[in-house]
Amino acid sequence: MPIIDVTTDLDTRTLVMTTEFPVSVERLWQVWADPRQLEQWWGPEGYPATVTEHDLTPGGTVSYHMTSPEGEKFPGGWTVVAVDEPRRLELRDYFADADGNPVDTAPTSTMVVEFVAVDGGARMVNTSTWESADDMQKVLDMGVVEGSTSAVSQLDALLAA
Repeated sequence: MPIIDVTTDLDTRTLVMTTEFPVSVERLWQVWADPRQLEQWWGPEGYPATVTEHDLTPGGTVSYHMTSPEGEKFPGGWTVVAVDEPRRLELRDYFADADGNPVDTAPTSTMVVEFVAVDGGARMVNTSTWESADDMQKVLDMGVVEGSTSAVSQLDALLAA
């Protein structure tokens, strides 16, 4: 399993997940930059993602939905804030309605994904920050740590292919 550490801190409203893979930074970047690769791992195991829009440029949007084993769809999206290929992404992460529009009443976060070369591969550090501790707690109660852990664990197979 590629996960090195998962830290949650309600005081700073952050969730930090650190992972390492035996690939280059450029290869790891591709699992975000290529929507077909993103579909293979974004979402917990058994809840595959379908990417319907993928504009990974500042001001762009990435829209997707995850589908449960029962066929229920869970839409979400990102507004792209900043891109420093292949080193860093900054995204505004949100829950979406059936049409892909952000749900104003649902928690949103800023997600910063950093890619760093390390001995034997690349490290990916994903830091999500919520506007309030209450918003973060809602997402924690929904199982964001377990879901994210399950999703990232699918990267080994994709990167080995």
